[in-house]
Amino acid sequence: MTKPMRDFTRGELHWQPWLAPVDLDQATDAQRAALKITPSNRAVGAYSLVLAHDPESLEQRSPLYNAIMFGAKGLPRAERELGAVVASRINGCAYCASVHAKRFTELTKAPEVMQRIQQDGVAATLEPRQKAIVDYAVKLTRDPAAITPADAAPLRAQGLSHLDILDLTHAVAMFAWANRLMQTLGEATIPAREGNPL
Repeated sequence: MTKPMRDFTRGELHWQPWLAPVDLDQATDAQRAALKITPSNRAVGAYSLVLAHDPESLEQRSPLYNAIMFGAKGLPRAERELGAVVASRINGCAYCASVHAKRFTELTKAPEVMQRIQQDGVAATLEPRQKAIVDYAVKLTRDPAAITPADAAPLRAQGLSHLDILDLTHAVAMFAWANRLMQTLGEATIPAREGNPL
């Protein structure tokens, strides 16, 4: 048994699709080809199987996601995950916020950062580099048209290069799209036996 979960206070959540995922045994050649490229090269999950209803889009989406979130160079992955968490909270996507909070914590071994964000939201007190990333991600998510070159200055002051800022922008932009798609196609749930907070 599961229940909807939207309060951003739990450990990693599950995602329950409202549209039946593609059955791999009945998948078309195009669907199978698109599913070979999955985010972070993990097992094919329900989300990818739902997106496989539109294999042409999935075939473009998965490598784009991988390049933005798992690129070997540029902004450290943990800071991309931080941007994803901020965008997901603002956009109301509890599932994405939980997944990327967990990944940030695994990468940094600093659970207190996500604990602060879970408690105080995007106004949480953080170390200066993290705060600059959060503030930029907040503005980019809430009002992208209002971003100006001045908004990059606090990031540069914390050592981010032009390309690092571009990586962060891509991560936040990816979740502006992904959060809306996930919430359109399904909902976050948590098993009856609740997990531990991150």
